[in-house]
Amino acid sequence: MTFLIQQTLIFAVPLMIVALAGVFAERSGIINLALEGIMIFGAFVGVYFIRTVQQSGGFMAAKEANNWLALQGFMLLAMLVAAVLGAVFSLLLSFASVNLKADQTIGGTALNLMAPALVLFLVRILANQNTLQMAEGDAASWFMLRKTTFGLARNAEVGFLFDTFLNRVYLATYICLVLFVVLSVLLYKTRFGLRLRACGENPQAADSLGINVYKMRYAGTTISGALAGMGGFVYALTTANCTANGDVAGYGFLALAVMIFGNWKPLNIAGAAVLFGLCKCIAAAYSSIDINGDGVFMLAELGISAHVYRMLPYIITLLVLAFTSKKSRAPKAEGIPYDKGSR
Repeated sequence: MTFLIQQTLIFAVPLMIVALAGVFAERSGIINLALEGIMIFGAFVGVYFIRTVQQSGGFMAAKEANNWLALQGFMLLAMLVAAVLGAVFSLLLSFASVNLKADQTIGGTALNLMAPALVLFLVRILANQNTLQMAEGDAASWFMLRKTTFGLARNAEVGFLFDTFLNRVYLATYICLVLFVVLSVLLYKTRFGLRLRACGENPQAADSLGINVYKMRYAGTTISGALAGMGGFVYALTTANCTANGDVAGYGFLALAVMIFGNWKPLNIAGAAVLFGLCKCIAAAYSSIDINGDGVFMLAELGISAHVYRMLPYIITLLVLAFTSKKSRAPKAEGIPYDKGSR
């Protein structure tokens, strides 16, 4: 049970934070189909930052001194850098959608196509590799919190809650959860959030009240890019062993499905992300899942092909969208370029 909960969180949290990224963009009136591309770019930026710091010797000093606070500090900096450059990358979509009034679907698709090619080009130029990796070691050994992190022996007996939520986990997972809560409050309980949502529902009415629709849409898309970039790095850190190869396994598109299934509401999105995360967990670790908890009957013993488990998250995506799309209510003005002269 502990393994299942931990792995579900690892898969669900990036989906959750990237789906919230989509909410910020679409609540402002911009369709952000570029979440996949921004995640790919953010994963590359974060991994390259970690690699660069490792090569500078800062990591080794902290590792040798067993200074886990310093190691987590480097990881937080990588998340911040990925968020900043993800926001910068999203400005391409903002400029095309707001200033040029271009088709937002085409703009997002263009970024999705550009990001993998750009990342692979940079990986070859900067590291002469096909897959960008850490300079030394693996993500778990450098960044995963364990019993020994808290001064406990490896064989120390701890309770279920400690073993589940504090042992063999990543601090990045909980940082994303805190950000999810804070930004959800920002979106629904503050003046800024009200203005942002107004621009996605009725931009003409918002403009008549003195709200700058263009600035709010830039703000929504920039926050969306920052969250997607951070989510891309967290995905790379926790599920891809801190590597970047121009691919995030379709997580950006899954996040869009989570956003639609959650009806653009944070609480619903959190529940949908956990469901999809559980499906991804089963697909990735079905051979290690113990059904009844006593090690006698493993999920792999059901005789179902491994390919079925791998297809499960995407089958669930199609089924969920088929049954919930009619009840979904998108922001009324999303995808519609705002013209100040029209009423």
